[in-house]
Amino acid sequence: MRKLLVFLGLVFLVSGISIGMIYQNHNVVKSVIYVSTEGDDQNPGTIDQPLLSLKAAADKATSGTTVNIRGGIYDEPLIIQHDGTKNAPIFFQSYQDEKVTISGRKLEDDPEDIALVEIDGHSYITVHGLTIENLTTKHDYKTNIGILITGNSHNITLSNNTVQDISTTVIGGNAHGIAVYGNEKIDTIDIQHNTLTNLKLGLSEALVINGNVSNFSIKENHIYETDNIAIDIIGYEDTANDTSQDYARDGEVIGNTIHNNSSYHNPSYAKDYSAGGIYVDGGKHITIKNNQVYQNDIGIEATSEHKDRSAEYIKILNNTVYENTYTGISIGGYDADRGGTTHSLISKNILTDNDTIGLEGGQLLFQYYTHSNTIESNEMTASSSGLFISHEYEGNTNTIFENNKYHLNEHIM
Repeated sequence: MRKLLVFLGLVFLVSGISIGMIYQNHNVVKSVIYVSTEGDDQNPGTIDQPLLSLKAAADKATSGTTVNIRGGIYDEPLIIQHDGTKNAPIFFQSYQDEKVTISGRKLEDDPEDIALVEIDGHSYITVHGLTIENLTTKHDYKTNIGILITGNSHNITLSNNTVQDISTTVIGGNAHGIAVYGNEKIDTIDIQHNTLTNLKLGLSEALVINGNVSNFSIKENHIYETDNIAIDIIGYEDTANDTSQDYARDGEVIGNTIHNNSSYHNPSYAKDYSAGGIYVDGGKHITIKNNQVYQNDIGIEATSEHKDRSAEYIKILNNTVYENTYTGISIGGYDADRGGTTHSLISKNILTDNDTIGLEGGQLLFQYYTHSNTIESNEMTASSSGLFISHEYEGNTNTIFENNKYHLNEHIM
C-alpha cells in the first residue's frame, strides 16, 4: 500500500497537482510549491502556475513542504518563515538541477547587516542546490552574508549550494559566505557539498561556526580563492546570550578541499600571511579529519585568541596538508596575550613542503600555552627551509611525540 501511495503521489505531482500526502525518504511531503521568474504570486504555486517570488513561497512553506525553484535569477533574499518537523521537514531546492541564482545585485547597500538566505530561529530546514552571489558593501559596520543561521535553530542542512562574490570593500569590514551565529542555542547543523569561492571577507571568514553551536558537521565542501580564513570554529566572542555556552563544540570537519585562501592581498591585513584553511579559535571537542588543505597561508590551526581560554580536545587526524605559506599545522596562541591549545591530538597527518617562503613556521608550529597535547604517527617532509617543527616559546608542557617520520631530500631523518 505504501508503494502505491508513492506512485500515485508522484503521478499527481508531475501533472502539477498535489493531493494528500506522499512519502519520500521516510519524510512526509504534504505539499509541493513551485516558484518561477515567470510566475505570479496570485497563482496557486503548481508547476503550471508557479509563484513569482521567494517571499511568497517562504510564506506558504509550512511543515512538509518542498519548494521547487525553477531556473533563473531572483533579486531578493530568501527568508525562512516557518518550521518543519522531524518527519515533515521543509525543503527549498533547485528544480531538477536547474541553475537557480539568488542575487544581491539589485539590493540597496544600506547600513544594515544582510543575508541572501536567512534562517533565524527555525528548524528542520534544508536549502539545496542554489547559487548565492553578488552582495557587496561599502559600509564600515555592515556584515554581508551569503547564508545565515541564527536564533534558536536546529536540524538545518545546507547542501550542494554555491556561494560566491560576497564581499566588503572596506578596510576592517566584514563578510561571510556561510555563517552560523549561536546567539541562542543552535544544534544539529549539516553543511555538506557546498562550494565557496571569490569571497572578499575583510576581518571575517568564508564559513564560520560561532558561539552556542553544537553537533555540527562540515563535510566535503570546496572552499578556495578567498582572502581570509576558509573555515573558522569560534568561542568566547560574546556571541551567545548564555555566556557559559559561548563556544562551538562537538563538531566535525571532514573531507573538505580547501586551497588558495590568503589574507596577503586583503586590505584589512596589510600583506600578512594569516589566513588558515581550517581554524579552531576556542572550540571544544572538534574532529578535523581527512581534509585536503593546501596553498593557504596556514594549513590547520587550533588555539584561542582570548587570554585564559583554550581550544580543547581537538583531534587533527589523517589530513593532507601541503604547500601552505607559513606552516602546515599550528597550535598555541600567537602572542603572550592570547589563549592556547590543550588535551589535543595530532595524528597520522601528511605534512609536506609547508613554510614555502621561509617564514620559519615549518611543518608543525608551536606557539604560546600548549599543554598536554599528543603528536603521533605524522609524516613530515620539509620544504627548502629545512624546518620540521618550530618551537620557540618557553612554558609549553606535557607534549608527547611518538612515531613521527621526518623526510628531507626524500630520505628519512
